Amino acid sequence: MPENFTTPVPPARSTTSTAPSLVSSPAPATAPPAAAALGPVTAPPIAPAAPIGRIPVVEVSPVVEGGRWPAKAVVGEVVPVEATVFREGHDAVAATAVLVAPDGSDHSWARMVDVAPGLDRFRATLSPDAPGAWSFRVEAWSDPYGTWAHDAAIKVAAGIDVELMLAEGVALFGRITALEGLSPQDAKTLHDGAAALADPSRPSPARLAAALSPEVRDALGRTPLRDHVTPSGTYPLQVDRPLALAGAWYEMFPRSEGARRLKDGTWRSGTFTTAARRLPAIAAMGFDMVYLTPVHPIGTTHRKGRNNSLTALPGDPGSPYAIGSKDGGHDAIHPELGSERTFKAFVKEARRLGMEVALDLALQCSPDHPWVTEHPEWFTTRVDGSIAYAENPPKKYQDIYPLNFDNDPAGIYAEVLRVVRVWIARGVTAFRVDNPHTKPLPFWEWLLAEVRATNPEVIFLSEAFTKPAMMHTLARIGFHQSYTYFTWRNEKTELAEYLAEVSGPAGSYMRPSFWPTTHDILPPYLQHGGVAGFAVRAVLAALGSPTWGIYSGYELVENVPRPGVEEQIDNEKYEYKPRDWARAEEIGISTLLTRLNEVRREHPSLRQLRNLTVHPTSNDRVLAFSRHLPERVSGTGAVEPADTVIVVVNLDPWGTQESMVHLDLAALGLAPEHGQFVAHDLLAGVSYGWGEDVYVKLVPQEQVAHVIHVSTP
Repeated sequence: MPENFTTPVPPARSTTSTAPSLVSSPAPATAPPAAAALGPVTAPPIAPAAPIGRIPVVEVSPVVEGGRWPAKAVVGEVVPVEATVFREGHDAVAATAVLVAPDGSDHSWARMVDVAPGLDRFRATLSPDAPGAWSFRVEAWSDPYGTWAHDAAIKVAAGIDVELMLAEGVALFGRITALEGLSPQDAKTLHDGAAALADPSRPSPARLAAALSPEVRDALGRTPLRDHVTPSGTYPLQVDRPLALAGAWYEMFPRSEGARRLKDGTWRSGTFTTAARRLPAIAAMGFDMVYLTPVHPIGTTHRKGRNNSLTALPGDPGSPYAIGSKDGGHDAIHPELGSERTFKAFVKEARRLGMEVALDLALQCSPDHPWVTEHPEWFTTRVDGSIAYAENPPKKYQDIYPLNFDNDPAGIYAEVLRVVRVWIARGVTAFRVDNPHTKPLPFWEWLLAEVRATNPEVIFLSEAFTKPAMMHTLARIGFHQSYTYFTWRNEKTELAEYLAEVSGPAGSYMRPSFWPTTHDILPPYLQHGGVAGFAVRAVLAALGSPTWGIYSGYELVENVPRPGVEEQIDNEKYEYKPRDWARAEEIGISTLLTRLNEVRREHPSLRQLRNLTVHPTSNDRVLAFSRHLPERVSGTGAVEPADTVIVVVNLDPWGTQESMVHLDLAALGLAPEHGQFVAHDLLAGVSYGWGEDVYVKLVPQEQVAHVIHVSTP
């Protein structure tokens, strides 16, 4: 796809740029690709390079593949915009980040700050206030006031060209006081400064001081005098609703809730009606999304038994990922779970409690799926005439047939889109996509665009535990959220590096979702860490990422593995698993989960992604990081106060750990002169006096972490 470039703009003397937005309207929904489209492809012509601007702007971010795909944001997110801006000679340069609304109008702007003096790297933050296809640009400009102020301060102090410098300042202020858009107060400030500068009865230093006052600089910060305004290209920014970035997910198998063993030893499945009785407890813990594993009919051919046994016993329910039977396929509901009416009632109850419903989208079939007989061309046929089942050698999945997207892409694409829309019509607002890395990327790019065109509120979570290139590209082409490697990051160094990675530049397109466990994964740390280990990982997941989730049973510290694999014994994928939820309160993890979700809702800094700083500690078993959100003005014009939270975690679930924590005060939004601040522990409910260097002692049997809200005296 050709990149968008800005047409050359002649040098201008103005206070605002007139450069038009170069982001086109979203492409209309397209038909599935025909099979012929898979033939030889001619590469599109390379777009000519744009000429360098009068004030060069390079290395703009966040930009994904030169603008091929949009960077991501959500309503209210603080989006960092950076660019390298420079010019010839020694005159001062400056830059402005401009946020462009979906209708193409300039929505807001922010003066950029040189964050790397000597390297010409400028940064500002922008915050969109509605979903849609937004965009942004960077405008570089010559700063005549900055140039004069720098030179005049040096020369007047040295007694060089004093009158000439003051006279040039008077002429400059003639232009400044004529600026359009000044507030009445700023206009008065600048006129007063200009009058004092032009007053020959005053001493020269006093005249200069009036023109360089903080009040004058602040006024020009709000309405600067800009010469040679040079815009960058305009780059796309897709803005979603807040839940696409920040939310707490709770996974459950609806068939286990209310399941019971009968007198003859067989089981009766739970239903949507019995599963709905669990919803108030989930909502009380503060979760936003209830995620259901597949609820479709399950095949009987090669059905798996308990613990992935190749032989199913009578009454074994089978894996819900072996989708399809005589009762229907991906658009059908397992008759033992209920009906469309009871499913919709489940969704309605979740919404009444303030939650939404996500559904597993697993694009695979049991041998009994209707597609197998109706569309055998959608599968891979081996030389012996059999349909190939799923394999990941040495693993074999005899109960699952993968789709072959190359045989009939038009047919498969259209059918999957139809299925997705069926579930959206039933109230599903999010899909956890099973193994998307085993399907072609063009399919996902097309499907996600189609759904966004009609249902932009729908969220797709990519479950791709795979190589980085695939994981990141799935995010680039449109997945809203991504499972991550967090589950296997345990040591301080690797955790610190990973937190910095996912909250850094990659955060402009890949929103991480942190899960301590899933129904497929029980990592060694949790197999051996006990209650404290589950608490440690919950704190890291809930506060290390804006989106996190747990698999049902986490509250009960289910940590016994099946020998030889990183998953639970008696895995719920292959059997009913009713739980004694009365035990959760005495264990205490559910209380911690509730408090963590409360803290996340109370503190907006924890619902941001690209605002994390790791702080050094003297102990390799203690990790410290913070999230800071500066004071800002909301879309209604109200001033929202700064919010800062520090997290200090004992990574050792068995032993007490002590450490010095060396805090970067600037990263906390604190000036060095603050020295000390009030540290209120949001878990323990006590306050401390903290400063730049802090001693901590964490006993895992009592408290695995400090979660500190920073406030200044």
